[in-house]
Amino acid sequence: MATTTTDRDEFVRLTDPYRRELLAHCYRMLGSVDEAEDLVQETYLRAWRSYDGYEGRASLRTWLHRIATNTCLTALESRSRRPLPAGLGGPSQAPEEPLRAPATDVPWLQPLPDALVDPATVVAARGTLRLALVAALQHLPARQRAVLILRDVLAWRATEVAAVLGTSTAAVKSALQRARARLDEVAPDEDLVEEPEGAADREVLDRYVAAFENADLDALLGLLQDGVELEMPPHLEWFSGKKDVMRFLAARVHEKGGIRMLRTRANGQPAVAMYVRGVDGVLRAHSVQVLTVAEGAVARVTAFLVPELVDRFGMPRVLS
Repeated sequence: MATTTTDRDEFVRLTDPYRRELLAHCYRMLGSVDEAEDLVQETYLRAWRSYDGYEGRASLRTWLHRIATNTCLTALESRSRRPLPAGLGGPSQAPEEPLRAPATDVPWLQPLPDALVDPATVVAARGTLRLALVAALQHLPARQRAVLILRDVLAWRATEVAAVLGTSTAAVKSALQRARARLDEVAPDEDLVEEPEGAADREVLDRYVAAFENADLDALLGLLQDGVELEMPPHLEWFSGKKDVMRFLAARVHEKGGIRMLRTRANGQPAVAMYVRGVDGVLRAHSVQVLTVAEGAVARVTAFLVPELVDRFGMPRVLS
């Protein structure tokens, strides 16, 4: 049967409210905002092509998630996992030395700007978007990843998951058990704990920004937990412990006014876009940093040293 403009308008009206939720789902599966956006587009294309066969036996939301899940599984057949530096080897021991050349052959995990996701989704599922969890999910085989997300994040019944994956309920329960066990191995529970955003977190972020902008290393020292970790994709080096992290920063943060930071949020966590002043006096984008805050201190800094990432956050590459 031929489709009409009315059909297309109805499809858009009914399905568009789920677009941001599907982006979060595909991001959890892929660990890449770029690929997640492409796969959401592919999901909508597939949904439109089969829309005349949609009979309403499942909710439209469930139907779209089924299509998105299978689209992601197909994509993952030809993709490697997206790690962070800490997932590829032990911490570096030479904080004062220059970083080695970026590892451009690694498909690094990407941060997800909160602005791209429906605010209600971020609040309700903040813990399931945290960098630590998304990085941990990358260690799971694709189908285990899908089972865990559908069962533990979207709270689908095992029978529903089995129908999507074309398998048995028993196989789904077994895959979920293995996925949870593997997740416990690669991501300690404390890394995944969701802490509601509050005045204390905002205060930590304000102090973090002020310390960098004023080149106040003492203030920065007071903000870091003893076991703080600093990783900087696309560089393989990362540092563990307040001593080494501070040695790294002390070798690079010297002059008040040499750094500006703009506050933002990513993965349901506080974040900043950092700008560094060049010899010509111009402040240029340097990195996007996602902070893990716990017990009023910074427990981890994931600094994505990819200047063009600021585009994703709606920020300029150069500050006036």
